[in-house]
Amino acid sequence: MGVALSFVVFLSFLIVMATIPITKRGAELLKAELHRLKTVERPSVIAAISEARAQGDLSENAEYEAAKERQGFIEGRIQEVEGKLSAAQVIDPSSLHAEGRVVFGSTVELEEEESGDKVTYQIVGEDEADLKLGLVNINSPIARALIGKEEGDSVEVRAPGGVKTYEVVAVRYI
Repeated sequence: MGVALSFVVFLSFLIVMATIPITKRGAELLKAELHRLKTVERPSVIAAISEARAQGDLSENAEYEAAKERQGFIEGRIQEVEGKLSAAQVIDPSSLHAEGRVVFGSTVELEEEESGDKVTYQIVGEDEADLKLGLVNINSPIARALIGKEEGDSVEVRAPGGVKTYEVVAVRYI
């Protein structure tokens, strides 16, 4: 009985660990990509393959080879996106109640203590991170340093460019 219970606990742990945090916006973007892949890209490549087949000898048909390669890429991406969506733990930042603490999905306004420069970041999942848009990966050095902090806290970030110190100016859940 003890071994069976331990196995069930272990499996539950694996299932929990397999979830991928993603914001509501990130999940919507993945769903839109999946829809486009299935309704636009897949039919287009199938038509290209049919057209290339109609040209005859497939052994020396570059269009056929290119279309088959594209089809493999599309099918692989469909599987990847479906897997991510099935493992996703969708978090709506506007429904968070973290009492002013920085958590996944929160938007944080920072002021670099040395220069006084202000930056704003939202902490998001790996697939939706885009530093140009202020979306930082939960696993990035800055996000790891910010998690659990509150307004007024000072944060030291060890990044590839060196150590920087920021003050947390504001934490929002939008």
